[in-house]
Amino acid sequence: MKSFTEKMGITGNLTIIKRYTDGEQEVLFDDHNIIVSGMGAGLAALFTGSGSNIVLDYQIDRFQIGVSGRATGVATDTLEVSSTYQLSGDINKSEYGGGSNLFIDLANLVRPVGAWAQDKAFALIPAGKITKVSDTAVRYTLVVDEECANGLVDAAGSDAYLNEIGLFLKNPLGTTDVDSSMLAAYRTFTSIQKTSDFSLIFRWTLNF
Repeated sequence: MKSFTEKMGITGNLTIIKRYTDGEQEVLFDDHNIIVSGMGAGLAALFTGSGSNIVLDYQIDRFQIGVSGRATGVATDTLEVSSTYQLSGDINKSEYGGGSNLFIDLANLVRPVGAWAQDKAFALIPAGKITKVSDTAVRYTLVVDEECANGLVDAAGSDAYLNEIGLFLKNPLGTTDVDSSMLAAYRTFTSIQKTSDFSLIFRWTLNF
């Protein structure tokens, strides 16, 4: 049986570009992404009137980056499925970097079972970086700048590498006081050791 998002024909593509400080650019990745069940749950709440009464709460306006999408012992085929609802190893607020241009919001993460995760770090997507490219497609341009996510280490003190990213609906269930965000799309990618020598540009296009 097809999922709600499959029935609606929602698809996506992610391109990752490394841009050096001298302006040189290199395409690192260009492939489809996984539209996860959170997208369907959020849209179902919108269409049935069971979620937030504020339309903007259904907007994809934030993302997370992580370091465990291709970590030892984590199979990518267990993450890149429609039931995925969170990154395997999302970074925390301080790891985004105090000098970065990204605005980091702390919010809840909606989980389908059990308690929701609280005080999770989400990088907000500026309105100017959300572009309608056709009647059925929207592009999100996510910039992890030179000051962001540098020198990451794991719990053992070893170098950690960016290798997963997710797009999130803002607050589809309409919780008050603190937003409760829901994963809408996810992708792992080849591990990247982030440094101040370059920024990463994620061009994520969703087709509705």
